[in-house]
Amino acid sequence: MATLFTRIIDGEIPGRFVWRDDRCVAFLTIAPIAAGHVLVVPRVEVDHWIDLDDDTAAHLMVVARRLGAAQMAAFSPSRIGVIVAGLEVPHTHVHVIPIETEADLDFRRADAGVAPEALDAAAEALRAALRDAGHSEAATA
Repeated sequence: MATLFTRIIDGEIPGRFVWRDDRCVAFLTIAPIAAGHVLVVPRVEVDHWIDLDDDTAAHLMVVARRLGAAQMAAFSPSRIGVIVAGLEVPHTHVHVIPIETEADLDFRRADAGVAPEALDAAAEALRAALRDAGHSEAATA
């Protein structure tokens, strides 16, 4: 049975993608902690991040760093936070979140009521920042 994230990657369920390459994707969460909150997800289904092969684990962090730089450019937060928890979907994923304080790294702050237009605008702002940083090949919808 494919995970929710595999179904999003395969296009069975819609997603607001901001990054696609041959090893991973990144898309906006539908319940962001902050505008631009993305999930970096390997294409391969691996439940726990500690079970990833070294190359995939390293690649996810490289992509998370590139997305964090795009978030800094697009949203001007104080910092970019990263969470690897993996409790809600059994498919490794890295949360990359624009933050002002460490207290922002709290899933109780997630907003499941964000308007679709706001999510679309955040996705396009991230894609534009990624293109500006020279990542046009990966910054696709």
